[in-house]
Amino acid sequence: MDTTTHGGTTTVPPRITKTLIDRLTALVTAGTAGEQRKPYEMLEVYTGAVVGELPQSTPEDVAAAAANARAAQREWASWPLRRRLAVFERAHELILSEHETVTDLIQIGCGKTRRMALEESCDVPMVISHYLKTARRVLAPVRRGAAVPFVTSSTEQHRPKGVVAVVSPWNFPFAVSLSDSVPALIAGNGVVLKPDNKTALCVLFGVELLYRAGLPRGLMQVVCGAGPDVGPALIENSDFVMFTGSTATGRTIGELAGRHLIGCSLELGGKNPMIVLDDANLDEVVPSTVFAVFGNSGQACMHIERIYVHDRLFDEFVRRFVAAAEELGAKAGAAYDYTPEFGSLVSVEHMERVAAHVEDARAKGATVLTGGRPRPDLGPAFYEPTVLTGVTPEMTHATMETFGPVVTVYRYSDEQEAIEQANATTYGLNASVWSRDLARAGRVADRLQSGNININDGFVTTYSAKGTPSGGVKQSGVGTRHGDAGLLKYTDTVNVGVQKKQVLAARGGLPYEKQLRTTLLTLRLMRRFRIR
Repeated sequence: MDTTTHGGTTTVPPRITKTLIDRLTALVTAGTAGEQRKPYEMLEVYTGAVVGELPQSTPEDVAAAAANARAAQREWASWPLRRRLAVFERAHELILSEHETVTDLIQIGCGKTRRMALEESCDVPMVISHYLKTARRVLAPVRRGAAVPFVTSSTEQHRPKGVVAVVSPWNFPFAVSLSDSVPALIAGNGVVLKPDNKTALCVLFGVELLYRAGLPRGLMQVVCGAGPDVGPALIENSDFVMFTGSTATGRTIGELAGRHLIGCSLELGGKNPMIVLDDANLDEVVPSTVFAVFGNSGQACMHIERIYVHDRLFDEFVRRFVAAAEELGAKAGAAYDYTPEFGSLVSVEHMERVAAHVEDARAKGATVLTGGRPRPDLGPAFYEPTVLTGVTPEMTHATMETFGPVVTVYRYSDEQEAIEQANATTYGLNASVWSRDLARAGRVADRLQSGNININDGFVTTYSAKGTPSGGVKQSGVGTRHGDAGLLKYTDTVNVGVQKKQVLAARGGLPYEKQLRTTLLTLRLMRRFRIR
């Protein structure tokens, strides 16, 4: 498909046809009330080419989408769990079979390298596989003891909330959109999904694949538009909201959810630190750090933006790390193959924001050891891998999330000092510790204020552990994804109590003082014999 750009033409992969794009954009709920908003022009990031128009939803469209999802959810929730899981058995294989198209669509909207796009697509089958193994156990009713053993009982049930709103980001659009929606659907809910406009195509293809796998029509709805336009209506018409994005937007969503008395799970920003202890093996530290900092061009919530290196290793670490960053930058490129190892930022606007953070630091005295420049010769939104030193608290990059291929390296001499500096942030999403001594690294990890802590890794170890809940502390979020908690959060816990004989009611004609003595004696005996 040839598309006009500001500088000529480009050819996107032949799998991505106008017919496919039109079919995908038709999945967006828009125009239901007759009002047609101006569509959003979707761009191929590598060139700025327009690849299609994305319909934009109104608040009335959001309400209609939620109503349709709610209607379909009633039947879906009545299906036995094994029947719901069968849909995702088929979806697992479909996503793997269609990985080339998924990867193409991710690259078009994000500009990331093909390897990173392919790895993003694999996140969804990993999440599906985890819940295919665990959902029966997690969602099964659990009978528990009640006040009087053998005579009373209590059963814990987990019932779907109804309609879940999923608001997903542009940096990992396919992975986050579907990996957050899948457990909500498995739990028996309907979903109204709002992807970012810039990266909606790959998300819409994922929704199409779920329908091809047998998801009931109408159960998963997609709305598109700017957050202020559709966000309030989305929360007003939902029973739970899952949001991934900035802390500022997370606050707004949390306030709206509270106003409507619905639950929310928020994965927000980070200013993630790495501590390199004096016994760390630089042969392992440097390659892993390059990915932890520059993977996806630094556009990952859990990527490292601050590195604290002990005096003994500082100079050698900096020498090696700068050389590795420059080598990576030399392998930057815009291509739908596996040749480039460093890709574009998501948009010109975001590239300019990243560049402004670097220029602010440079103007206030920081040293740019490498990088620090846009690369318009590669594409309109490319920016070099950048390493800074001498960053001080008054600089924007020191405290704010830059969310790009920019990192600051700090020198330290005292372990306690490094821990204090790592914790000196309002964020707490991810942290990393490097040491040859795992016990020592574990002791440092125990003192870090972060929801995810990786020992001898940047962030992949924690994020890929789908069986363990993952989330942030402090201003990096509320709630978790993955693990049992990532499924149970989409349910209401219901307590069903049974009393086989009326032993809890007040006994008529018996003086209350005698009832009290009997009650206290019973409590003491049950404790003594470990009955309750």
